[in-house]
Amino acid sequence: MKKFIAVILALVLVLALAACGGGGGGGTADTDGPHQLRVGLVGAFNAHWELIQEMVAEEGIELELVFFADFAMPNLALDAGDIDLNAFQHKMFFFNDMATNDYELQYIAETFIAPLNIFNNPDRISSLEDIQDGHTIAIPSDPTNSGRALRLLEAAGLLVLDVPDGAIPSVLDIAAYNVEINIIEAEAGMLANILPDVEAAVINNPHAFNGGLRAEDSIFVEDITGEAAANLINIIAVRTADVEAGGLRMELFEIIVRAHHTDAVRQLMIEEYLGSLVPVW
Repeated sequence: MKKFIAVILALVLVLALAACGGGGGGGTADTDGPHQLRVGLVGAFNAHWELIQEMVAEEGIELELVFFADFAMPNLALDAGDIDLNAFQHKMFFFNDMATNDYELQYIAETFIAPLNIFNNPDRISSLEDIQDGHTIAIPSDPTNSGRALRLLEAAGLLVLDVPDGAIPSVLDIAAYNVEINIIEAEAGMLANILPDVEAAVINNPHAFNGGLRAEDSIFVEDITGEAAANLINIIAVRTADVEAGGLRMELFEIIVRAHHTDAVRQLMIEEYLGSLVPVW
């Protein structure tokens, strides 16, 4: 009988802990606050999130900034419940990642566009016109940013793509080279480190910024004014289950979004990032 009672008490304790929402933020927020939430980010290109962190603290939210080294991890962590929301990706990456990995996530806000740039190795070339046959250009290896980089190289006049309608380009879709360049693919976070070994590299702005590179110093920049730019808008994503449940957690997410969409955050991004991030609100 004592053993039976002990088992029942153990089960009650487990259920009580589960009801408290322990672990990676997947449970219901404590209505008495403070409310602890974790946002997944990539790299150190996130001074605006430090400001948002301060702003939402006044609303009773303790927002922990969780940094990941590469683009593959934040959606995985969000889907698993290890973080509560993330803000690191554009829509094209997001939708491709959802389809590839069957994550159940949704985006709840648009934030900015980070134009993609071609950065030169100043020890080897000074301008786009200096790129010659045999030169090497490094691009991101993940499918969406690789395709985006190839589009940029095409816009720069270095190659011609032949891509099926609606498809994301790959190196297999290069129909012709206007300049016989060599293209190598590498993890996005490594490209700034690789730049000294190649003539040029197409680097996502957060990783470029972390590597001491500034958009104003690039030799070619992506056009973000066309219709296709809509897919390049960065977003804040959460779990679909949290959206469907609504309630307090969504109210907390909305407080974070409102803080992000303030003039103070916009001004910080303009002054801090020098054109590397372009706010869309």
